[in-house]
Amino acid sequence: MPHSSSPTGRTLLLFNHDWDAIGHARALRGSGHPVDEDGFDLFSFPSNVQLAFFDLERWVDRLARRARSRGWTAVVSHHEQFGALAAALLAERMGWPGTPVNAILACQHKFHARQVLQQVAPEANVPFTLLDAEYGDPVPAGLTYPAFVKPVKAAFSVLAREVRSHEELHRHTRFGAWELWVIRRLVEPFERLSRQRLGPGVSSAHRMMLEQPVHAAQYNLDGYVFEGRLHPVGVVDAIMYPGTQAFMRHQLPTRLPQAVQDRAAEVARRFLTAVGFTNGLFNMEFFYDEAQDRLSVIEFNPRMASQYSDLYLRVLGVDLHAIGLALAHGQDPAGLPRAVPQAGAAASFVYRQFDPNEAVVMPGKRQQQAFENSFPDGLLFCYPKSAGSVARDHKWLGSWRYGIVHLDGRDEAELRQRCEQASGLLGWPAPYAELPVAVPAVVREDVLHASALSVSPAIGTSP
Repeated sequence: MPHSSSPTGRTLLLFNHDWDAIGHARALRGSGHPVDEDGFDLFSFPSNVQLAFFDLERWVDRLARRARSRGWTAVVSHHEQFGALAAALLAERMGWPGTPVNAILACQHKFHARQVLQQVAPEANVPFTLLDAEYGDPVPAGLTYPAFVKPVKAAFSVLAREVRSHEELHRHTRFGAWELWVIRRLVEPFERLSRQRLGPGVSSAHRMMLEQPVHAAQYNLDGYVFEGRLHPVGVVDAIMYPGTQAFMRHQLPTRLPQAVQDRAAEVARRFLTAVGFTNGLFNMEFFYDEAQDRLSVIEFNPRMASQYSDLYLRVLGVDLHAIGLALAHGQDPAGLPRAVPQAGAAASFVYRQFDPNEAVVMPGKRQQQAFENSFPDGLLFCYPKSAGSVARDHKWLGSWRYGIVHLDGRDEAELRQRCEQASGLLGWPAPYAELPVAVPAVVREDVLHASALSVSPAIGTSP
């Protein structure tokens, strides 16, 4: 592991799936540092059956009882739904370095976070209000439209979208019994802890909130806090499919001027200081409207944006997963060696289907082998789904994300050329092409954390 000094003891990795499995394997390669893993895969059947019986606090209690016998001295998780909070609880219990529990809760409680931001950086906030209705209750009259609606606790990015009328908001907030059960199972652990830790005045996490819509370019500030001091790592550009709010690619280096990057870092510093975020990786999603010179925060994620770790390593030589491991062991990440950057530009390309009647053919073994032979530095992720799962994706997301490819190049021009070549090998359209004008309205999907409703076969449904 590329640490300036090797940590002692074993590291516990929670919910170590997908991007994190790749990133931690890379960061730990050749180190000999022992690790253990725990936590089920929320988006894969049958692993996600455990959701029916999962109790976050009891699970953390069991981990704490095992910690000394296993020799654990640190815990790491970048999992949004349960992992980051569980890791903070366990670190607190064991006296290990970690992100304070209350800071995790304050970031993930979207309404509370807006209230804090209004106090410390109102110029970067947007008008917001709580939707005065429980899930499934009638929508109050007299609201202003259009509005951006999202959950107070973002269990599902699929529930975040712009609505243009009372009728549209009503349709959007109707859920079946199964959907309500899944939502409550995912949100209830957070609800209990937020009421305990953030105080009786905090709003319920089983609610939706409304924000004034913003239509501007989207960016991500990534960084970490060590001993209370914020250290920016970089900014990733989030580029949408034209006419939609669906990610098309995430790209480095950013086109955002340095002065705006500095403003974003200052907003993050004020907010994270206010919520007591003294240790850990963070990701701040924000809009920047160049015409109005306005920066607007979308949300704070009190964890690494794991999908970006590979991009930063390629372009900046910075390994976010190595930083996360260092922080968990109380080590200053400034002492980590940097890799030699291998590219001038890199991107995470997202392949989507917007027409549910359009066929998508997954690449066969020969195509995948051709991709690996031509792009040994590339990463390929395929997401085949049943017809029922695809239908749910279109219902909740307005599109189906069927693949992701990571590539780099000497510059943007070569990056695009390599993407088009790789896409041709896979039989997929490159995520640069313009779409037809008549694109269905879609929600803002957090590609790092897809909805269990849309991508998980879950309990009682077909895989």
